[in-house]
Amino acid sequence: MFSFVTSDGFIWEGYSNCMADTSVRKKREISDDQKEALSVGRDQSRIVRRYLEAISESKPRPGRKRTEESIRSQLASIDARLADANPLNRLHFIQLKMDLELELSQLQTKMDLAPLERAFIEVAAEYSSRKGVSKHAWREVGVPAEVLKRAGISDSSSGYRKAGHSEDID
Repeated sequence: MFSFVTSDGFIWEGYSNCMADTSVRKKREISDDQKEALSVGRDQSRIVRRYLEAISESKPRPGRKRTEESIRSQLASIDARLADANPLNRLHFIQLKMDLELELSQLQTKMDLAPLERAFIEVAAEYSSRKGVSKHAWREVGVPAEVLKRAGISDSSSGYRKAGHSEDID
């Protein structure tokens, strides 16, 4: 048992459970339906995350678009300067060369969004309904309107408050 006296003189008394015997706790059982629901939720979240990451990576970056030719030109310039560079500059040139080679390989291999998009379309409506995500939120993160239409998400199909959430998001 413990006692605590507040600044206004009120006495709180209670029992501390820090010494409780944990061996008598009953293990919580999860039904097969609950396990299935958790699994479906994880799978949907994984599909949505992968699709959002893919469309985010494929967005054009601000500024001048880099071409394979300009990257190859920079690589040639670095190779020429590498031999005469002091150790510190050599370190930075090597890192820059590695970054440029990675960028070049990414330019040469285009990401195929089609399989990710198909998977997203299959789960997006249910995910939106379950999580209360509106069409406008999807659009804000870059999901094309045509994809949302094919997924069955309309202006009135979902929203945070419509999914039964009344509290504010922190």
